[in-house]
Amino acid sequence: MERNDAFEKLKKLESKDIRPLADKYEVTVWKNGKKNKGWFGHTIERYLGLPINSAQSPNFGSWELKTVPLKKLKNGKITVKETMAITMIDDYNVKTTSFEKSHLFAKLQKAIICVRMFESQKDDKAVLVKVFRFDLENEQILEQIRKDYEETRNTIIEKGFDALSGKMGVYIQPRTKGAGHGSKSRCFYARTSFLKKVLGFEDKK
Repeated sequence: MERNDAFEKLKKLESKDIRPLADKYEVTVWKNGKKNKGWFGHTIERYLGLPINSAQSPNFGSWELKTVPLKKLKNGKITVKETMAITMIDDYNVKTTSFEKSHLFAKLQKAIICVRMFESQKDDKAVLVKVFRFDLENEQILEQIRKDYEETRNTIIEKGFDALSGKMGVYIQPRTKGAGHGSKSRCFYARTSFLKKVLGFEDKK
């Protein structure tokens, strides 16, 4: 499916609760007391006719589908809830691949971002707030992400894979997938500050 077609189809879901669609498309939300954290994205993929996918290449060949949750603060303001996983880090691949040929660049170059409202841990409701097109065209953003990638790449080359830290990167950080707990895997994550900038939720001073 072409990105423009997907965008128009997804626009029809704006302001609607996506939770019923999970049941319609037989996407598991809860099983044995454990939540499938990716259920929202999987439901959107099924809605667009795509098999659930976790490959490093973009979901739809030429563009990527991502989801971002929002939360309401006690003062009533809406903000980005958490970082966004982009792609897993393979140490050999990153060491030997330039930014422009990297999985990170491929995933961010052309995307659709579906923004949902987080209501509660039960996830019995999940409204699709807004659908955004994102293209990695802004020179300032592109240059900073390139620097973040090169920092990760140089760290792997000079200090080794285990030296990667979530403290690295201005927009994109390399850190353990999930909460850690001894995990050796690493993933590129978009920081909330980057997502706020892209989605128009930057903190007002």
